Amino acid sequence: MSLKELVGQISNLTVARQTDFGFFLTDGNEDVLLHKNETNRDFEIGETIDVFLYPDSNGRISATTFIPEIAVGKYGWVRAVDVKPGIGVFLDIGLKKDLLLGEEDLPNHRSVWPVEGDMVYVTLRVNRNFLLYARLASDQVIQSVSIKAARKDFNKNVQGYIYRTAKVGSWIYTIEGFKGFIHESQRVKEPRLGEKVEGRVIDVKEDGSINVSLLARKEDALDLDAERIYEYLISRSGAMPYTDKSMSEDIQERFNLSKGAFKRALGKLMKEGKVFQEGSWTYVKKE
Repeated sequence: MSLKELVGQISNLTVARQTDFGFFLTDGNEDVLLHKNETNRDFEIGETIDVFLYPDSNGRISATTFIPEIAVGKYGWVRAVDVKPGIGVFLDIGLKKDLLLGEEDLPNHRSVWPVEGDMVYVTLRVNRNFLLYARLASDQVIQSVSIKAARKDFNKNVQGYIYRTAKVGSWIYTIEGFKGFIHESQRVKEPRLGEKVEGRVIDVKEDGSINVSLLARKEDALDLDAERIYEYLISRSGAMPYTDKSMSEDIQERFNLSKGAFKRALGKLMKEGKVFQEGSWTYVKKE
Protein backbone atom coordinates (compact mmCIF):
# COMPACT_ATOMS: atom_id res chain seq x y z
CA MET A 1 0.00 0.00 0.00
CA SER A 2 1.40 3.39 -1.00
CA LEU A 3 1.68 6.26 1.46
CA LYS A 4 -0.93 8.18 -0.56
CA GLU A 5 -3.45 5.51 0.30
CA LEU A 6 -2.74 6.12 4.00
CA VAL A 7 -3.58 9.83 3.86
CA GLY A 8 -5.90 10.75 6.69
CA GLN A 9 -4.67 7.91 8.89
CA ILE A 10 -2.03 7.25 11.54
CA SER A 11 1.01 5.33 10.31
CA ASN A 12 4.03 3.86 12.05
CA LEU A 13 7.13 4.91 10.09
CA THR A 14 10.90 4.74 10.56
CA VAL A 15 13.18 7.78 10.77
CA ALA A 16 15.47 7.42 7.73
CA ARG A 17 17.53 10.63 7.85
CA GLN A 18 17.62 14.14 9.25
CA THR A 19 17.92 17.44 7.35
CA ASP A 20 18.01 21.11 8.32
CA PHE A 21 14.26 21.36 7.85
CA GLY A 22 13.11 18.13 9.47
CA PHE A 23 13.20 14.35 9.14
CA PHE A 24 12.49 11.97 6.31
CA LEU A 25 10.48 8.95 7.37
CA THR A 26 10.10 5.71 5.44
CA ASP A 27 7.89 2.66 5.25
CA GLY A 28 10.67 0.77 3.49
CA ASN A 29 9.47 1.75 0.02
CA GLU A 30 8.61 5.45 0.12
CA ASP A 31 9.85 8.46 2.05
CA VAL A 32 7.79 11.30 3.50
CA LEU A 33 8.85 14.57 5.13
CA LEU A 34 8.21 15.33 8.77
CA HIS A 35 8.89 19.08 8.86
CA LYS A 36 10.44 20.43 12.06
CA ASN A 37 7.33 22.63 12.48
CA GLU A 38 5.22 19.46 12.65
CA THR A 39 6.88 17.99 15.72
CA ASN A 40 8.12 19.18 19.09
CA ARG A 41 11.03 16.77 19.56
CA ASP A 42 14.07 15.24 17.86
CA PHE A 43 14.38 11.62 16.78
CA GLU A 44 17.14 9.06 16.39
CA ILE A 45 17.84 7.52 12.98
CA GLY A 46 16.09 4.14 12.89
CA GLU A 47 13.50 5.12 15.50
CA THR A 48 9.89 4.20 14.66
CA ILE A 49 7.20 6.78 15.37
CA ASP A 50 3.45 7.24 14.90
CA VAL A 51 2.56 10.08 12.54
CA PHE A 52 -0.52 11.36 10.79
CA LEU A 53 -0.28 11.65 7.01
CA TYR A 54 -1.85 14.62 5.23
CA PRO A 55 -1.41 16.58 1.97
CA ASP A 56 0.48 19.88 2.30
CA SER A 57 -0.50 23.08 0.49
CA ASN A 58 1.18 21.78 -2.66
CA GLY A 59 -0.58 18.43 -2.51
CA ARG A 60 2.52 16.52 -1.39
CA ILE A 61 2.09 13.85 1.27
CA SER A 62 3.55 15.04 4.58
CA ALA A 63 3.69 13.79 8.15
CA THR A 64 2.97 15.32 11.54
CA THR A 65 3.33 14.02 15.07
CA PHE A 66 0.39 16.20 16.10
CA ILE A 67 -2.36 13.58 15.90
CA PRO A 68 -5.77 15.15 15.09
CA GLU A 69 -9.06 14.45 16.83
CA ILE A 70 -10.40 12.51 13.84
CA ALA A 71 -9.09 10.23 11.09
CA VAL A 72 -10.50 8.22 8.21
CA GLY A 73 -13.09 5.97 9.87
CA LYS A 74 -12.72 7.73 13.22
CA TYR A 75 -15.36 10.25 14.29
CA GLY A 76 -15.10 13.08 16.80
CA TRP A 77 -16.58 16.38 17.92
CA VAL A 78 -14.67 19.31 16.41
CA ARG A 79 -15.14 23.07 16.58
CA ALA A 80 -16.14 25.35 13.72
CA VAL A 81 -13.64 28.21 13.39
CA ASP A 82 -14.57 30.04 10.18
CA VAL A 83 -17.42 30.29 7.67
CA LYS A 84 -16.91 31.02 3.98
CA PRO A 85 -20.16 31.51 2.02
CA GLY A 86 -20.00 29.61 -1.23
CA ILE A 87 -17.25 27.34 0.12
CA GLY A 88 -18.28 25.91 3.48
CA VAL A 89 -17.24 25.82 7.13
CA PHE A 90 -13.68 25.33 8.36
CA LEU A 91 -13.07 23.09 11.37
CA ASP A 92 -10.23 22.88 13.90
CA ILE A 93 -9.22 19.21 14.11
CA GLY A 94 -5.88 19.75 15.84
CA LEU A 95 -3.71 20.30 12.75
CA LYS A 96 -2.05 23.57 11.74
CA LYS A 97 -4.37 23.74 8.74
CA ASP A 98 -8.14 23.80 9.32
CA LEU A 99 -10.34 21.21 7.61
CA LEU A 100 -13.16 22.12 5.21
CA LEU A 101 -16.70 20.86 5.59
CA GLY A 102 -17.86 21.68 2.08
CA GLU A 103 -20.99 23.59 1.11
CA GLU A 104 -22.39 20.47 -0.57
CA ASP A 105 -22.39 18.67 2.81
CA LEU A 106 -24.09 21.52 4.67
CA PRO A 107 -27.82 22.41 4.97
CA ASN A 108 -29.37 24.18 2.00
CA HIS A 109 -30.26 27.19 4.10
CA ARG A 110 -27.25 29.30 5.04
CA SER A 111 -29.04 30.46 8.24
CA VAL A 112 -28.56 27.04 9.86
CA TRP A 113 -24.90 26.56 8.93
CA PRO A 114 -22.57 26.26 11.93
CA VAL A 115 -20.95 29.47 13.18
CA GLU A 116 -17.67 29.92 15.00
CA GLY A 117 -17.72 27.90 18.23
CA ASP A 118 -20.36 25.37 17.17
CA MET A 119 -19.44 21.67 17.43
CA VAL A 120 -20.01 19.06 14.73
CA TYR A 121 -19.50 15.29 14.76
CA VAL A 122 -17.44 14.37 11.72
CA THR A 123 -14.86 12.03 10.22
CA LEU A 124 -12.30 12.48 7.46
CA ARG A 125 -12.89 11.67 3.82
CA VAL A 126 -10.24 11.56 1.12
CA ASN A 127 -11.13 12.60 -2.44
CA ARG A 128 -9.67 11.16 -5.64
CA ASN A 129 -6.82 13.70 -5.49
CA PHE A 130 -5.96 12.54 -1.95
CA LEU A 131 -7.14 15.82 -0.40
CA LEU A 132 -8.80 15.78 3.03
CA TYR A 133 -12.33 16.99 3.79
CA ALA A 134 -14.78 16.58 6.63
CA ARG A 135 -17.82 14.31 6.43
CA LEU A 136 -20.76 14.64 8.80
CA ALA A 137 -21.82 11.61 10.80
CA SER A 138 -24.90 9.88 9.46
CA ASP A 139 -27.92 9.03 11.58
CA GLN A 140 -26.71 5.41 11.65
CA VAL A 141 -23.33 6.50 13.04
CA ILE A 142 -24.98 8.56 15.78
CA GLN A 143 -27.21 5.58 16.58
CA SER A 144 -24.14 3.36 16.97
CA VAL A 145 -22.53 5.64 19.59
CA SER A 146 -25.70 6.61 21.47
CA ILE A 147 -27.02 5.06 24.67
CA LYS A 148 -30.64 4.28 25.47
CA ALA A 149 -32.68 6.62 27.62
CA ALA A 150 -34.98 5.15 30.31
CA ARG A 151 -38.46 6.14 31.49
CA LYS A 152 -36.85 7.88 34.48
CA ASP A 153 -35.32 10.36 32.04
CA PHE A 154 -38.75 11.68 31.05
CA ASN A 155 -39.16 15.42 31.74
CA LYS A 156 -35.46 15.88 32.53
CA ASN A 157 -33.56 18.87 31.20
CA VAL A 158 -30.93 17.89 28.63
CA GLN A 159 -28.22 19.69 26.68
CA GLY A 160 -26.70 18.61 23.42
CA TYR A 161 -25.57 19.47 19.91
CA ILE A 162 -27.63 19.50 16.75
CA TYR A 163 -26.20 16.93 14.33
CA ARG A 164 -28.84 17.15 11.62
CA THR A 165 -31.44 19.75 10.74
CA ALA A 166 -34.47 19.96 8.46
CA LYS A 167 -37.72 21.85 8.07
CA VAL A 168 -39.67 19.11 9.86
CA GLY A 169 -37.36 19.18 12.86
CA SER A 170 -33.86 18.88 14.28
CA TRP A 171 -31.88 15.90 15.55
CA ILE A 172 -29.84 16.19 18.74
CA TYR A 173 -27.10 14.17 20.43
CA THR A 174 -27.16 14.96 24.14
CA ILE A 175 -24.26 15.24 26.56
CA GLU A 176 -25.59 12.08 28.24
CA GLY A 177 -25.31 10.24 24.91
CA PHE A 178 -29.00 10.14 24.02
CA LYS A 179 -30.13 10.42 20.40
CA GLY A 180 -33.14 12.70 20.10
CA PHE A 181 -35.54 14.47 17.80
CA ILE A 182 -36.96 18.00 18.12
CA HIS A 183 -40.16 18.44 16.11
CA GLU A 184 -40.58 21.80 14.41
CA SER A 185 -43.51 22.54 16.75
CA GLN A 186 -41.17 22.19 19.75
CA ARG A 187 -38.75 24.96 18.82
CA VAL A 188 -39.15 28.72 18.51
CA LYS A 189 -36.66 28.85 15.64
CA GLU A 190 -34.66 26.28 13.73
CA PRO A 191 -31.32 25.74 15.50
CA ARG A 192 -28.05 25.65 13.57
CA LEU A 193 -26.16 22.49 12.72
CA GLY A 194 -23.63 22.14 15.56
CA GLU A 195 -25.45 24.54 17.88
CA LYS A 196 -25.58 23.64 21.57
CA VAL A 197 -29.17 23.71 22.80
CA GLU A 198 -31.01 22.96 26.02
CA GLY A 199 -34.44 21.43 26.29
CA ARG A 200 -36.45 18.83 28.14
CA VAL A 201 -37.36 15.23 27.40
CA ILE A 202 -41.03 15.01 26.42
CA ASP A 203 -41.03 11.36 25.36
CA VAL A 204 -38.82 8.28 25.66
CA LYS A 205 -39.29 5.96 22.69
CA GLU A 206 -39.21 2.16 22.78
CA ASP A 207 -35.82 2.12 21.06
CA GLY A 208 -34.34 4.36 23.78
CA SER A 209 -34.24 7.53 21.67
CA ILE A 210 -36.00 10.64 22.96
CA ASN A 211 -38.19 13.48 21.80
CA VAL A 212 -37.05 16.87 23.07
CA SER A 213 -38.78 20.24 23.39
CA LEU A 214 -36.83 23.49 23.29
CA LEU A 215 -39.89 25.47 24.39
CA ALA A 216 -39.89 26.93 27.88
CA ARG A 217 -41.76 25.04 30.58
CA LYS A 218 -45.17 26.54 31.28
CA GLU A 219 -44.04 28.36 34.42
CA ASP A 220 -40.92 29.69 32.71
CA ALA A 221 -42.94 30.77 29.68
CA LEU A 222 -45.33 32.67 31.96
CA ASP A 223 -42.43 34.60 33.50
CA LEU A 224 -41.05 35.45 30.06
CA ASP A 225 -44.45 36.58 28.76
CA ALA A 226 -45.02 38.76 31.81
CA GLU A 227 -41.56 40.28 31.45
CA ARG A 228 -42.19 41.07 27.79
CA ILE A 229 -45.48 42.83 28.57
CA TYR A 230 -43.95 44.78 31.46
CA GLU A 231 -41.00 45.90 29.30
CA TYR A 232 -43.43 47.08 26.64
CA LEU A 233 -45.31 49.09 29.28
CA ILE A 234 -42.11 50.71 30.49
CA SER A 235 -41.16 51.58 26.91
CA ARG A 236 -44.49 53.45 26.63
CA SER A 237 -44.00 55.45 29.83
CA GLY A 238 -46.10 53.03 31.86
CA ALA A 239 -49.32 52.85 29.81
CA MET A 240 -50.63 50.70 26.94
CA PRO A 241 -53.99 50.39 25.17
CA TYR A 242 -54.29 46.66 25.85
CA THR A 243 -56.16 44.77 28.59
CA ASP A 244 -57.51 41.28 29.12
CA LYS A 245 -60.54 42.41 27.11
CA SER A 246 -58.51 43.34 24.01
CA MET A 247 -59.10 41.54 20.72
CA SER A 248 -57.10 38.36 20.14
CA GLU A 249 -55.86 39.65 16.78
CA ASP A 250 -54.50 42.85 18.34
CA ILE A 251 -52.71 40.89 21.08
CA GLN A 252 -51.24 38.46 18.58
CA GLU A 253 -50.00 41.27 16.34
CA ARG A 254 -48.38 43.27 19.14
CA PHE A 255 -47.03 40.56 21.47
CA ASN A 256 -47.07 37.39 19.36
CA LEU A 257 -49.07 35.75 22.17
CA SER A 258 -52.41 33.99 22.26
CA LYS A 259 -55.11 35.80 24.22
CA GLY A 260 -54.98 33.05 26.87
CA ALA A 261 -51.22 33.45 27.37
CA PHE A 262 -51.59 37.25 27.44
CA LYS A 263 -54.32 37.08 30.11
CA ARG A 264 -52.25 34.72 32.27
CA ALA A 265 -49.18 36.95 32.06
CA LEU A 266 -51.19 40.12 32.72
CA GLY A 267 -52.91 38.40 35.64
CA LYS A 268 -49.52 37.52 37.10
CA LEU A 269 -48.39 41.17 36.87
CA MET A 270 -51.60 42.39 38.53
CA LYS A 271 -51.34 39.78 41.29
CA GLU A 272 -47.79 40.95 41.96
CA GLY A 273 -49.09 44.52 42.21
CA LYS A 274 -47.02 45.78 39.27
CA VAL A 275 -49.86 46.90 36.99
CA PHE A 276 -53.56 47.78 37.04
CA GLN A 277 -56.29 48.13 34.42
CA GLU A 278 -58.57 51.09 33.93
CA GLY A 279 -61.04 51.18 31.05
CA SER A 280 -59.34 49.85 27.94
CA TRP A 281 -55.84 50.70 29.20
CA THR A 282 -53.26 49.02 31.43
CA TYR A 283 -50.91 51.09 33.61
CA VAL A 284 -47.79 50.47 35.64
CA LYS A 285 -48.58 50.91 39.32
CA LYS A 286 -46.41 53.65 40.79
CA GLU A 287 -44.71 52.82 44.06
